[in-house]
Amino acid sequence: MKNAVIDLHCDLLSYLAQPNSDINNPDDIGCAFPHLKTGNVKLQVMAIFAATEPKSVEFGLKQSEIFRDLNEEKTDFYTFEKKHLADFGSYEKVGMIAAVENGSAFCDENMPLKEGFRNLEKIIENTGRILYIGLTHHTENRFGGGNFATAGLKNDGKALIDYLHGRNIAIDFSHASDALAYDILNYISKENIKVPIIASHSNYREVFAHNRNLPDEIAKEIIHQKGLVGLNFIRAFVHPAKVEALEEHVAHGLQLGGENAICYGADYFYTKNHPDQSRRPFYFKEHDNAGEYQSINSNFERIFGTDKVEKISFKNALSFLERNWI
Repeated sequence: MKNAVIDLHCDLLSYLAQPNSDINNPDDIGCAFPHLKTGNVKLQVMAIFAATEPKSVEFGLKQSEIFRDLNEEKTDFYTFEKKHLADFGSYEKVGMIAAVENGSAFCDENMPLKEGFRNLEKIIENTGRILYIGLTHHTENRFGGGNFATAGLKNDGKALIDYLHGRNIAIDFSHASDALAYDILNYISKENIKVPIIASHSNYREVFAHNRNLPDEIAKEIIHQKGLVGLNFIRAFVHPAKVEALEEHVAHGLQLGGENAICYGADYFYTKNHPDQSRRPFYFKEHDNAGEYQSINSNFERIFGTDKVEKISFKNALSFLERNWI
């Protein structure tokens, strides 16, 4: 019997914003609709991503419009709402929720912050809701330091966190520098900010040392605060040479107490125009696309047992949604 799957992160929207993209082309992207259908993905979180550069906001808003248009009856997707929690998994179409990967998608480096917040509200209007916001991507921006930067939380980052207080929009730690991650935790504690925290598509640095993977202290705090840690399938973050390392990341997350936090955040994106082609293949063939989810689940079931696999596959993410949906 197939487990339903919830995946916390893909870059389908930024792919669809490119010319000649095709949501049904399984050769272009690992989260194309045929792969999602084969893998029994019942809910896919779609990131609105923009690098920190000129026209980032234009690109972010365009993706929110693409998300809105995917909800039309003629497509194979529907916008997942609170009412769908009660009968999760019963729909033929794939549910979708939007998220923001990098605050530059709604506020570039030069515009007034108030204008950026208006753009964020436009994104929310177009998508219905957003599940999480990552303040940064790889580099430093006006909000703080990305995973390849050293800056911590900046004043605009504090203002953004204040803006999110009580809105049940999670802060995503997946692209935060260590300094930013610690600063966010300290700030929300000190100011008594009510905001969920997650790492939507991150593995564990203790298993494979990479800036994109979480140090144990951050992972344990996310677990402690009843957040989620989405397992990332990109080979560079799993282990460049060892496919079995994905199982080791799960085992390490469980060792940290993450039985109710581990979920999927595969991070499928369009790789054909990636500037660093030395990273090919970007995924091990066993994790190459969302159609592999049932094989991955079967492998994990053999190692970790049925109950844990059901939690990883959908129950942990579903419980998070039930706790945090306004």
